[in-house]
Amino acid sequence: MLKVVKVRLYPDAQQQQSLAQAFGCCRWLWNYCLNLMNQTYKETGKGLSGYAVKKIIPQLKKEYEWLTSTYSQCLQQVCLNLGVGFNNFFEKRAKYPRFKSKHSKQSIQYPQNVKIADDYLSLPKIGNVSAIIHRPIDGKVKTVTISKNCSNQYFAAILFDDGKDKPESNTQGKAIGIDLGLTDFAVTSDGSKFDNPRILNKHQKNLKLKQQQLSRKQKGSQNRIKARKKVARVHRKITNCREDFLHKLSRRIVNENQVIVVENLNVKGMMQNHCLAKAIHQVGWGMFCTMLKYKAEMEGKIYQEVDRFFPSSKTCHACLNQVGSLPLDVRFWTCENCHTKHDRDVNAAINIRDEGLRILTSGTGGKAMKCGHGGNPHEQLHQEACCPDVSRSKGGRKKSTTALSVGQEAYTVPSGQCR
Repeated sequence: MLKVVKVRLYPDAQQQQSLAQAFGCCRWLWNYCLNLMNQTYKETGKGLSGYAVKKIIPQLKKEYEWLTSTYSQCLQQVCLNLGVGFNNFFEKRAKYPRFKSKHSKQSIQYPQNVKIADDYLSLPKIGNVSAIIHRPIDGKVKTVTISKNCSNQYFAAILFDDGKDKPESNTQGKAIGIDLGLTDFAVTSDGSKFDNPRILNKHQKNLKLKQQQLSRKQKGSQNRIKARKKVARVHRKITNCREDFLHKLSRRIVNENQVIVVENLNVKGMMQNHCLAKAIHQVGWGMFCTMLKYKAEMEGKIYQEVDRFFPSSKTCHACLNQVGSLPLDVRFWTCENCHTKHDRDVNAAINIRDEGLRILTSGTGGKAMKCGHGGNPHEQLHQEACCPDVSRSKGGRKKSTTALSVGQEAYTVPSGQCR
């Protein structure tokens, strides 16, 4: 199973200069090859692959001798990564590859020949770079990616194979549904609520001050460079605080539960609401779901997403009655059918959990659909594709059920269908 460990590096002055040259060479080669691919496509209508542009590296080294100062496999990896970037674009997994700037994050990748010791990393043409390796790296090292952020901090992401098989997932354990929000960051189906830390608001005053100081500096001056680093340090602080909160919360949820069900939120579409865009941007829903997913897979647990259009808030989890509309300012409501009093977020989390368990039982996804019988309003969560034909006689119908065992509880999922 592949794992990644990110460690902090502390290169000396000479090593920083060597890394800066390597960053510049790889960045220049990326931009050169990307421009070559764009021009080739405009002229011939056909693109170039990463392996095709990799063949021109020896010729470029003859024209630009300073490329020889960088490890050759790092340059080759740039071309291969560019080809992967285009493949991801054509398969709609990423945006079109962009040109790289020297003012943003810098990185190079070593596919091999990196030696890892207790307190340093041995990099080709760089030397032994001091590192704080806080976790054991037991296995075969695949790649090592060296990066530098805007605050001049150096890191190494070590990808290695520990030789172990991926644990098999099962449903024997506790199931939980999570409703993500802004007032409360997460509300679980068992009634737990986790406050939204609002980290950006805590550093907003300091960030505004640093940005004002940056705007007053003359462009191209050394004082402007210093002011830009101060702004970057504030952003780094905000990022570290947010990641710390998300890592701790996701680890706690994964450790305590076996089946984790969340909503498949359209964060990009929700950002179009200018009144809530800033709050949605700083909360980090997408990063939190990504952490839940990979941590659950590593532990052999199940991560399930529910369709974003599933009416989790408007459906009563007790009788499955669905109300017509439920504005955002209504946080508590009473079901007209069974008179059950609901907390909006807790009720949504319970419905998300039940819908996720239904999807796991049926083996396919689907939306919540309505069904009625005899003129009486009756809401049932089911998927038409997976429901068997219902054998019914005059004046009645037959409904089959499927039970999913989760720990000591057996959740009965209706699979019948009214027609």
